[in-house]
Amino acid sequence: MAKKSVSLSVGRGEKLSTKAGAGLTAKGRERYNKATGSNLKPPAPNPKTKADEGRKKSFCSRMAGVVAKSKNADRAKASMKRWNCGK
Repeated sequence: MAKKSVSLSVGRGEKLSTKAGAGLTAKGRERYNKATGSNLKPPAPNPKTKADEGRKKSFCSRMAGVVAKSKNADRAKASMKRWNCGK
């Protein structure tokens, strides 16, 4: 079964602009989780646990693929910077 499509907006404060680092805000994660039954967590740019280290490694490698294959990957690049990927 496919997940519901959720429309999130910078204007409503549910996601950050590209200049602000892209990604979802707490309000956006809450709305997405409520609509889809997911459990999105906040970014882990400086992981404190092994689980967060794994999340960061997985996120950075996933987004690196998006940046490499996409013609316009500004949001992906901004989110990688916000997560401190490459450090």
